Amino acid sequence: MDPETARLLGVALEMALVTLKQRREIDPLRDAVARKIIELAETGERDPERLCDAALKACQPAIVADPNALPPPASPPVLSDT
Repeated sequence: MDPETARLLGVALEMALVTLKQRREIDPLRDAVARKIIELAETGERDPERLCDAALKACQPAIVADPNALPPPASPPVLSDT
């Protein structure tokens, strides 16, 4: 892999990690996104934004199933008049 391609893949991965808010070095989701970016690059794609978007879309079931993801914000309690 040439240096420019490696740089573009790194940019795509960083974009994806910012989107996912991933901070840990060792993370199965991080690895899955990185593998998908590489797989997409092997087909000839070089645009970091398209690589990022396609990798995130491909890993969406894993993102939804991530046990470390934060739950949606709770609705405020409803106060009764009684």
